[in-house]
Amino acid sequence: MSFNLRGAILQNVSGNSPQEVEETIVDAVQSGEEKMLPGLGVLFEVYWKQASDQEKQECINQISKGLQ
Repeated sequence: MSFNLRGAILQNVSGNSPQEVEETIVDAVQSGEEKMLPGLGVLFEVYWKQASDQEKQECINQISKGLQ
């Protein structure tokens, strides 16, 4: 039996307001729990798919800075 984690996460946050999305992200980051990482990954994938090339480059630059 296969479980579609991506689909479950998207279903769970579908229709959320910007404030609810922010709360989800802040909670996941502050908790530091590894079980939250797939959800953050799915949210990042949603962002990435709709981001412009400029937004993607800005995101890459910010992540790179954070890794230094």
